[in-house]
Amino acid sequence: MIAGFFIVLAIIGLVIWAFTPLMPIFKWIISGALFIFWMLIVQFFRLPKRKMLIDKDGIVCPADGKVVVIEQVEEKQYLNCSCIQISVFMSPLNVHVNRYPIGGYIEKSVYKPGKFLVAWDPKSSEDNEMHSVVLRHENGHRILVKQIAGAVARRIVNYSKEGYDAMQCDELGFIKFGSRVDVLIPVTSKVEVKLDEVVRGGQTLLARF
Repeated sequence: MIAGFFIVLAIIGLVIWAFTPLMPIFKWIISGALFIFWMLIVQFFRLPKRKMLIDKDGIVCPADGKVVVIEQVEEKQYLNCSCIQISVFMSPLNVHVNRYPIGGYIEKSVYKPGKFLVAWDPKSSEDNEMHSVVLRHENGHRILVKQIAGAVARRIVNYSKEGYDAMQCDELGFIKFGSRVDVLIPVTSKVEVKLDEVVRGGQTLLARF
């Protein structure tokens, strides 16, 4: 919705610039605004080349951003057990491609419509629009990855398909204009990150089984 609004705004600006006999200074102002808009779009959808961290026993961060939650929770919808939840907040300036934290079998891939609370609201993990993916590692451990929409990000794209195998650090999808990704892992896992730590998708080790 928001992305569409800005695209329409850009088209209107182009039409005004091309067909309206404005003074040169106004055309320069419109040109500058359109250039800034284009740069922001490029920034949002960039996909930088990275050397990915492939660690068979590791759980790799799925997104760029900052760790905002590390806590033990009861996951009752998919895993039905106690888990450690690690949440990464993605700002609009972060790369917002999301990646598989582990390699494994995709047991579940479920989209759920919902609200658009701000991403740092604790209720966003349950109430917001989200896409949930359950992965089963070859060692039998299962993890849950939740892409969660926020107040600005209202478009989740997810490439996972139930019944297929995922490769660690391959693209899981993305959330337009940032938001939040929750990773729920076994309580026996050793967490390797700290609260408020800045992390990078595909490169930061979140935890070990």
